[in-house]
Amino acid sequence: MMLDAPFHPRPDENRMGNLGDVAAARASYFSRTSKNLEYLVRTRYEWLNEWVGPDDDGVELGCGIGVGRDFVRARSVLLTDMSEGSWLDVENVDAIATPFADGQFDFVVVQNVLHHLAHPIRFFPEAARILKPGGLLLVRDVKCSFMTRAMARLTRVEGYAYNVDVFDPAVALSDPANLWEANNAIPDLLFEDRARFAGAVPEFEIVDEQFEECLLVLNSGGVTHKTISVPLPMPLLRLLRRIDDAITARWPSAFAMQRNLVLRRHGGSPDAVPTTL
Repeated sequence: MMLDAPFHPRPDENRMGNLGDVAAARASYFSRTSKNLEYLVRTRYEWLNEWVGPDDDGVELGCGIGVGRDFVRARSVLLTDMSEGSWLDVENVDAIATPFADGQFDFVVVQNVLHHLAHPIRFFPEAARILKPGGLLLVRDVKCSFMTRAMARLTRVEGYAYNVDVFDPAVALSDPANLWEANNAIPDLLFEDRARFAGAVPEFEIVDEQFEECLLVLNSGGVTHKTISVPLPMPLLRLLRRIDDAITARWPSAFAMQRNLVLRRHGGSPDAVPTTL
């Protein structure tokens, strides 16, 4: 089937705006007149509040436009990225070689970062190092569903390929010098074979996974990469979310475009984090 074949668009084929310009994307976010994008971003962060506490300290790696602290109810959330920006607490932070101390954080957040990493399997030991025993790695990333693959081919902004070994730390899955190169299949390859993941990543156990987003993201206007959207009132945005929740839960391989994962670092008490989801 055509959509299953590897797809690698060239940068000059991109049909969306602001490619690689996070500062412009951030300015666009704060000057928005539509509620669409604000509502989408809120949903991408507020789920974290079911897992973090008011006395917890965390860090977001690859924070992009840097709005996570507006939504996460924790004592502190450091905003970091591989790039530079006045909104960052720490600039030029490599997610697989961070400057932080061992056991510094109660939680680590990565939102749509893993599918951009050239060596994603190298990220997990580093995340475990900076987490306290029992600390949480909170991941939101792509679900490479039929809809995701179709939109990738339509927008030509990010590609995907399943014919790679995501568990081989010696293999570069993208160009390490190009922060915007991506393989949307990486999260599927990492997390959908739970036995293989557990064997390759002994530092963590997966304790929760949910699938989300289809209509909401398609009409958001884009977070970093920009496209057109139709402004909607809040009641319709909430309706779209309810529809999304229904279809992505029932048919994730067809419709879900994002997944939320909660991973617990081994070594702490299971009672140290909520188990309400």
